[in-house]
Amino acid sequence: MSQILIIEDESRLANVLVRALSELGHQAQAVDRAEEGLLLVESDPPKLIILDAMLPGLDGFEFLKRLRLKHDLPVLMLTALSTTKHKVHGLDLGADDYLAKPFKLEEFLARVRALLRRANKGASEVRCGDLVIDLSQRRASRAGRALFLSQTEFAILDLLARNVGIPVSKAALLERIWDDGERAENLVEVYIHYLRQKTEQGKKSRLIHTARGKGYLLASEEDEVGG
Repeated sequence: MSQILIIEDESRLANVLVRALSELGHQAQAVDRAEEGLLLVESDPPKLIILDAMLPGLDGFEFLKRLRLKHDLPVLMLTALSTTKHKVHGLDLGADDYLAKPFKLEEFLARVRALLRRANKGASEVRCGDLVIDLSQRRASRAGRALFLSQTEFAILDLLARNVGIPVSKAALLERIWDDGERAENLVEVYIHYLRQKTEQGKKSRLIHTARGKGYLLASEEDEVGG
């Protein structure tokens, strides 16, 4: 499977994550300091990095700064700092996803699967059926036809694309796109409607699905929708 590096100073949590990933066949290794993590990345780059934000010595944010000078490896950031400010800071520095502590192991593993799928396909491009999303150029097309999306529409599609097959809640969309619920919840529904109109133009099949009680997800087949 995949080689995964965990940088986490909470030994109990690190052991749980190593065991869960190992049971799935991954080669998981945990260290408790960012400095050691940087050395391991240089000697043997992993497929994915699980990174705690608050570490002794060099913290996770500084680790990200140094990592991005040389490497484009996917990073899932774990932290008890769950405010929008800290999340945005981590994402701006190059984290690919963000998971606030405490979290459920099932959600952690789902996010790991999503990041590994992206890493295997190429980090800058996500495909879902005949929909192609270029994350680096912020462009999307379906069946070869360019989609003309507003900044907000693409931001939502970007978040769904980074979690293909995994529901993204309305709360998460509000937090990432509109700063943690400062806008009405129905704003998400309005923009999902806009996205569906544009991605389904020409009577194309639905790719943005509603997962009851969970949110929205990007999936190419109706039977992939859980709920």
